[in-house]
Amino acid sequence: MFRDPYFLDFLGLSDSFSERDLESAILRELERFLLELGTDFTFVARQKRITIDSEDYYLDLLFYHRSMRRLVAIELKLGKFQAQDKGQMELYLRWLEKYESRNGEESPLGLILCAEKTAEHVELLQLETSGIRVAEYLTELPPRPLLEAKLHEAIRLAREQIASREVSGLERK
Repeated sequence: MFRDPYFLDFLGLSDSFSERDLESAILRELERFLLELGTDFTFVARQKRITIDSEDYYLDLLFYHRSMRRLVAIELKLGKFQAQDKGQMELYLRWLEKYESRNGEESPLGLILCAEKTAEHVELLQLETSGIRVAEYLTELPPRPLLEAKLHEAIRLAREQIASREVSGLERK
């Protein structure tokens, strides 16, 4: 459902920008950003204020996914994904679940969009069990050889997963 990476080259950001610049550019180009996210997303809020024990926090972007029937919180990070980003997102998701979710909706999901991530951080933090996904964004398309290398790597990983499923399916029989 969530892609990785997201190509945000259409935002027209320069080499140096702030999270606020990134957020403003996304909202200026909201339709194109929604198309990059995928289908069924609807915009709910920008800088959603969350108050916990008289302390204010601000969730960068809040969307609703119609077919999944759940809120999707998006946090924007300029740098590399950090372990503490998970804790921040978990806090937001639990608050959304308690105060914003409606009857019949599934638990909210979180998407941390960052400039860089490492697979080991994501794996060790077991993000898939907490409803949080991490994806990189690119504000300009990388050179063709790098794109081709990433595509070939994605194909290799997909083939390994398919082969692994086939082997485990044969072992069960």
